[in-house]
Amino acid sequence: MSRQVLIRPLITEKLTAQMEESHYAFIVDAKANKIEIKQAIQRRFPMIEIKEVRTMNVRGKHRRQMTRQGVRIGRKAKYKKAIVTLRPGSEQIDFFESV
Repeated sequence: MSRQVLIRPLITEKLTAQMEESHYAFIVDAKANKIEIKQAIQRRFPMIEIKEVRTMNVRGKHRRQMTRQGVRIGRKAKYKKAIVTLRPGSEQIDFFESV
């Protein structure tokens, strides 16, 4: 059974600043481990050398919305985030090359 390990890159203001220090973030499959994540990134970007992979599970936040019918309560989805650090001297990943 095949599954997609890398879902999408995570691009925020803080992570964009960390890209200069060779730290990149991805949203990954919740069941993926560090070895699978490293292999998937190396398959997707063969020109880079990975130093380390750090993972964390992000909880879904509670949200509430006021409507005419009353208050609607929900929650955002939870996800797993991987922070990848590249080796010094390795090529950088350019997420914005096709824009």
